[in-house]
Amino acid sequence: MEKIEFKTKLKRVIKAGFFNFWRSGYISFASILVMIITLSVIGGVIFIGAVLNITMAELRNKVDINVYFITTAPENDILSLKTKIETLPEVSSVEYINREQALDNFRLRHENDQITIQALEELGDNPLGAVLNIKAKEPSQYEGIANFLNEENILSSQGQKIIDKINYFENRTAIDKLSRIVNSVENLGLVTSLALVIVSIIITFNTVRLTIYISREEISVMQLVGASKNYVKGPFVATGILVGLISGLVTTILFFPICYWLGNTTQNFFIGLNVFDYYIGNFFQIAFIIIFSGVAIGAVSSFLAVRKYLKL
Repeated sequence: MEKIEFKTKLKRVIKAGFFNFWRSGYISFASILVMIITLSVIGGVIFIGAVLNITMAELRNKVDINVYFITTAPENDILSLKTKIETLPEVSSVEYINREQALDNFRLRHENDQITIQALEELGDNPLGAVLNIKAKEPSQYEGIANFLNEENILSSQGQKIIDKINYFENRTAIDKLSRIVNSVENLGLVTSLALVIVSIIITFNTVRLTIYISREEISVMQLVGASKNYVKGPFVATGILVGLISGLVTTILFFPICYWLGNTTQNFFIGLNVFDYYIGNFFQIAFIIIFSGVAIGAVSSFLAVRKYLKL
């Protein structure tokens, strides 16, 4: 019996919410426009976040430390060290470059420098040792990896030191700067998102207050005849949810032509990221975030406005 009564009340509240939405046509339309702008900004933050994430990932990939070995270092000892480094929790990957590969890479980098190539030919023997290219999961973790290699005092099976040089200390300033940039960008993205949500709630809050003001006489009559607080609040919250839902759907659809138009432009400027491909590939996730944000903002702001303005 209680379930039937609850369902009946819920249907009435939803019906009243739809009625308020259609009756206050201009106010509802204005609310939808404001919400679309708000959700467009939130959607923009999603795409900006994708650009920043890809940019940061690309920067992380460009940063590494190289461990250079002496030319007489046994390959088995180097591979044993590689396996040991790979077990470190900070390490993302370790690439082994043998002496022949190191020489080929050197020739390729200096193919236009005839003096260097000629000097290399005169040496006759390969002057380069093997190299381990180490990538960490985060830029801030390179120092720990470099310290590990130094403190281990890596020796060969014959008891001789096999590491010639670790280039971390030469690149330390650039790596530390990158680490600070990554942290700053992540913090800025979080603060910006929170600020946008707060602004959205305030804007929608004031729009709902206007709707309540228009319906003030009807609300007074409802209170006089003994309508419960939830029954008075319900239609306005339902209207807010409907505004958020419609705004979310419209915003999601609007992003299709915008992303299509900007796709090639962003691909040329942002490390190959085509926002249209990103939009299509992540459509359901983006649609969920935008629509859920619209519904949540509409519901919360309506609830707060009703509670404050009606003092319920």
